[in-house]
Amino acid sequence: MAIPMRLERVMLFVPANNRRMIEKAAASEADAVCLDLEDAVPLEEKAASRALAARAFQELDFGRRLRILRINGLDTGFAYRDVIEVVEAAGERLDLVMLPKADGAGAIDFVDRLLTQIEQSHRRARPIGIEAQIETAAGFLRCAAIAAASPRLEALIFGPGDFAASMQMPASGIGEFDEHDALYPGHRYHAAMQTLVAAARAHGLRALDGPFGAYKDAAGLERSCRIALALGFEGKQCIHPGQLAAAKAAFTPPAAAVAHAERVLEAYRQAAGQGKGAISLDGKMIDAANVRQAEGLVAKARAARGG
Repeated sequence: MAIPMRLERVMLFVPANNRRMIEKAAASEADAVCLDLEDAVPLEEKAASRALAARAFQELDFGRRLRILRINGLDTGFAYRDVIEVVEAAGERLDLVMLPKADGAGAIDFVDRLLTQIEQSHRRARPIGIEAQIETAAGFLRCAAIAAASPRLEALIFGPGDFAASMQMPASGIGEFDEHDALYPGHRYHAAMQTLVAAARAHGLRALDGPFGAYKDAAGLERSCRIALALGFEGKQCIHPGQLAAAKAAFTPPAAAVAHAERVLEAYRQAAGQGKGAISLDGKMIDAANVRQAEGLVAKARAARGG
């Protein structure tokens, strides 16, 4: 099963039990819309929200946006019914299932087997992908095994709020910056985030950063996006429509950088035609590593233009 090429710079979370918010999300600037059955839905409404989510997928026009369902964790009694009831009803109008608190390869395999049986039973040709949230100590330690667990797996996503709770790290908000971040000599989540990106890239998966909870803090959001981008992430989850434009801009390659990358590729092609391996461009050496970076940047820019 080949991993589809998908543009996922910004994903907007929306409660699965709020039709009005879902309608707005389906017409938003987001590349992906995630109907959330987990944290956004109260315990007493979880079962009823499945039907609401299914109807939203069936009835609404999401345009080019990816359609995602976040189920409840496998440590609850809701997860298996989330998959069965919503996926069976939504059919071909669902692209991905997101698994929160993925703690090992077995968790991915469980969701994979449920999806396989549903697809076989309903004779569906288009497989549904899986995105796994790495947001516990166990998930962090087993990140490489999770990334290799299933050909359905398309992305790993860092969850800063639950990760901090699992690690017993003091934090004043979800993915935000506080006095503990100011004290720590570096980025407190660096190890987990870089491990996630490495595991994702080693298996050809997307790597997405989790949300920034202070949706009115524009400067904090921008800083959070820039850190994630620097570590190799290609997109970010958002919890409010007001965050979409800034996050999308952060993960869209700048025109000047794209133009330089195209110059690098052209210069390298000319040098290769002359039998040269390494060349100089604007006073800097250009070799195969620079070419791979340039190719990746140009590919992202082309995908962004299409989205």
